[in-house]
Amino acid sequence: MSAPDGFEAGPEAAALFAALHAECFPDPWGEEDFARLLASSGVKGLIARTEDIPQGLSLIRTVAGECELLTIGVLPDARRSGVGGRLLSKSEAAARRSGARRLFLEVSERNTAASALYESAGYRQIGLRKSYYRDGAAARVLARDLV
Repeated sequence: MSAPDGFEAGPEAAALFAALHAECFPDPWGEEDFARLLASSGVKGLIARTEDIPQGLSLIRTVAGECELLTIGVLPDARRSGVGGRLLSKSEAAARRSGARRLFLEVSERNTAASALYESAGYRQIGLRKSYYRDGAAARVLARDLV
């Protein structure tokens, strides 16, 4: 099996982004949400594929030299196979190409697998948003310099 490749996609791929997001998260964003975001200035969407089969997605927004990872998800069957790490790296590369010097993200305090991935990639906690998610979990705010 070949390694996942990522490609940037715009509003025309909103339905695919929504379908992937629905498989990754219990409270997914809709197609209209993705279409609106992907049409926004500074927003880039990335889809990870293995042998042409979508495996995950990410969405970043860059403004004034800073980038936020709006969402990143890997399909359940593709987790723990390296797709998430490669998707994160490709997201960081897209952020750099957009002029970002720092990348921020939020992760549920309960998502230990994602937290471990981010920390292994050099992200450090800079804040905490209590009761941020619908399930009552706090959001850990993480950041990493890209330069």
